[in-house]
Amino acid sequence: MSKMSTEQESFALNGPTMGTRWSALFFARVGFDPTPVKTALQSAVDVVDAQMSTWKSNSDLMRLNAAPVGVWVKVPDHLRTVLHLGLEIGVASGGAFDIGMGDATTAWGFGPQSAASDRIRAAMTSARLPASEALEIDGHRLRKSAPITLDLNGIAKGYGVDCLADRLRAQGIMAGLVGIDGEMRALGLRPDGSPWSIAIEAPDDARRAPHSILALEDAAVATSGDYRHWVEVQGRRLSHTMDPARGAPLMAPPASVTVVAPNCATADAWATALMVLGPKTGAQLAKKHGLDALFLLRNDAGADTGIGVGRLFSEPPAAHASAKGK
Repeated sequence: MSKMSTEQESFALNGPTMGTRWSALFFARVGFDPTPVKTALQSAVDVVDAQMSTWKSNSDLMRLNAAPVGVWVKVPDHLRTVLHLGLEIGVASGGAFDIGMGDATTAWGFGPQSAASDRIRAAMTSARLPASEALEIDGHRLRKSAPITLDLNGIAKGYGVDCLADRLRAQGIMAGLVGIDGEMRALGLRPDGSPWSIAIEAPDDARRAPHSILALEDAAVATSGDYRHWVEVQGRRLSHTMDPARGAPLMAPPASVTVVAPNCATADAWATALMVLGPKTGAQLAKKHGLDALFLLRNDAGADTGIGVGRLFSEPPAAHASAKGK
């Protein structure tokens, strides 16, 4: 017996972006051609990468970085949106999230150049203004009021996930799961009415294993951790997350921080901010802003202990997080 036209099958698509890969999972009728959808999704992340990459010298972000102080620079829509959101969360986090840490990120070897001791010293000793004070936005124009090197690695992937979600909907697919390098956004529900299951990764650099499982509907999740991207200095492993107060990697960060929010750019930026703040101050600020956040900490035995904030990560944890995307 042939399958009915109302039956659905799953489609899993992926492609390269930002030095890693994007993914999309959705259901459509049997016989559906996913080729136009894949092309549209690849185009969406290509635009984000072209505007925000620090690895491409001709990106719009690098063009802005190269502009002299005081000169107005016109920027495209996506970049302006991310810069504006980054500045907002920078202020809301008390400067813990700062998009102006590009000099430190590059100096410590987390960009296209290797670490260099002279640039490290400069990043740690130079006076710096927070990005919210060093940047001025007027519509689609920006100018720097002080020397600053912008880096959007703490928010660009999350925004790319949001662009995947928007493009999926534009293709007429209203339910699905999209992601870039572990930053995920769920749209709607699965065909059987159940939420999308997403693993929170255990903070272990030796293997990939789930710490716990989230069930999400119309919500995004992002994790910042110390176990995937790091450098070793004098026998000590240092995370890629920068401390704006020092111009250097965090000295004693949580193993990871996971944040659930309506959109992935917001979740991505707040996960970075809470890593910088740590479990005590970070948990207090997460409560103040109504965030769902999970801090994973390593104890002396190497095991993980968790500190949860918000309805989703309360005790006992909620089984199903639902939030309206923006």
